[in-house]
Amino acid sequence: MLLQKLHHAAYRCSNAAETVNFYTKYLGLELVHALTAEKLPSSGVYAPHIHIFFALADGSFIAFFEVPLAKPMQDDTTGAAWAQHLALEVADMPAMMASVERMRADGVAVVGPVNHGFCQSVYFGDPSGHRLEMTVRTEDAEDNAKHYREAAGIVAGWSARAKTEGWASGKVA
Repeated sequence: MLLQKLHHAAYRCSNAAETVNFYTKYLGLELVHALTAEKLPSSGVYAPHIHIFFALADGSFIAFFEVPLAKPMQDDTTGAAWAQHLALEVADMPAMMASVERMRADGVAVVGPVNHGFCQSVYFGDPSGHRLEMTVRTEDAEDNAKHYREAAGIVAGWSARAKTEGWASGKVA
């Protein structure tokens, strides 16, 4: 397999210091790298920014850019903002709920836990408005293997339905 694992997912943030506080305080992540630059390394375009990285237990990272001279950040306008989110796995329900309690005590709105059958999840936003999910796996290896076997057939069925319903052509408002 060409791709081995996620190295990092990068998002824009409105304030790097607030982002560091949120991800360290509520999610227990460690800030492991920060760098600043005046220009984009790839193009040389002037765009002062800070790029911050938080480490996950598997060695991957979540990264953020604060770009003060860029246009202001806007909410997702796709009409399905709930679909745009980053899901982060937690070891167990007690760990997840301890984090939820800290967030709620500080006024962070948290939805859930929601039972999806194969996992339990909670949803909340970070200071920049990114939708996040914390999730705990609840299925065993046998159930997991069954889902792997069924996945391609479910996608094919959905694609056929999308054609029938006219969704695939963009006809639905």
